[in-house]
Amino acid sequence: MRKKWLEMMLKMASPVLKNLAEDRLHETFPFDFHPDRRPYALLEAFGRLMLGMAPWLELDGLEGEEAQCQKTWRETAQAALGRAVDPEAADAMNFDKGYGQALVDAAFLAHALVRAPRVLAAQPGAKTKDDLIRALLKTRSFTPFVSNWILFSGMVEAGLHVLGVKADMTRVDYAVQMMRRWYVGDGTYSDGDMFHWDYYNSFVIQPMLVDILTVFEKEGRDYPLYLQEARAHASRYARVLESMISPDGSWAVFGRSSVYRTGCFQLLAQAALNHFLPESLKPAQVRGALDAAIDRTLGCRDSWDQAGFLTPGIVGYQPGLAEEYISVGSLYLASTVFLPLGLPASDPFWSDPDAPWTAKLIWGGTDVMRDHAED
Repeated sequence: MRKKWLEMMLKMASPVLKNLAEDRLHETFPFDFHPDRRPYALLEAFGRLMLGMAPWLELDGLEGEEAQCQKTWRETAQAALGRAVDPEAADAMNFDKGYGQALVDAAFLAHALVRAPRVLAAQPGAKTKDDLIRALLKTRSFTPFVSNWILFSGMVEAGLHVLGVKADMTRVDYAVQMMRRWYVGDGTYSDGDMFHWDYYNSFVIQPMLVDILTVFEKEGRDYPLYLQEARAHASRYARVLESMISPDGSWAVFGRSSVYRTGCFQLLAQAALNHFLPESLKPAQVRGALDAAIDRTLGCRDSWDQAGFLTPGIVGYQPGLAEEYISVGSLYLASTVFLPLGLPASDPFWSDPDAPWTAKLIWGGTDVMRDHAED
């Protein structure tokens, strides 16, 4: 199964990273879907793709064919990063134009740096690092909306911290304190003062909050306690996400940004990667559930165009599901389902025997322990 996941992740990566490394992504990218989003599409695609690939790129100890494959893709990703932040490159990306979308896109790239601090932050050459710092600093000109966007400002500061730049802790602490205020119970946060029924707890909120607190655990007052608290909430939410994957790999589609496909399971994948799954979930059953979700959507032929880029939709091409702010680049948040590739093959997530996930057990007639609310 690991080989299948790796092949699917690299299928997703190939047209973005290979073209970007050659400074020709702008020539090949499908801008025709919502063309008004063109100024943001490339950084959306690159940052979100890196967000999912980063743990695998960072992983040490691989052997044989996968190790050689990783070496090649590390070099490709580093070359692509150099093009993305080089102001003289044809594929130079937008970090400061528009009403604030550049902040969003830069935050996903910064999050990738946090997940691969050695390969993406430390190993690229001095020019790339300097260009990257200058690019991220540009986003400080944006004032985030009072919503999940405050985490984007906090995550950019986390990325700068990883790069050796003094972080603006006011931006970080504002994000942390507001998210704590917005916790509504049972493993879930509201997105601002109003609760929204959607998957933004997994797209953005909980993955970023946990990783921001991990980066700054020793920097902020009471942050170790806040991190413990956030991980407990995330563990509960991971349990909820796992239970939403049906026996056939489908799930309930509702709320904004549904065309991010498997991105709605980022938090579940992160919980497996960072070992904060609840005791009630076996890693192997999470593997099985995520694998079924991958097959159900990314395994559909029409989920990809002829050049290998993702298409808007969930099962194939369904553009009616996409909001007006969606570009093809937005869709690459789907890569985050592959976060467990950052675990070695010896980890129980990969090595334990197959196990049915919760919905498969229940709808197969197995008597299971009931679920219950927490907090």
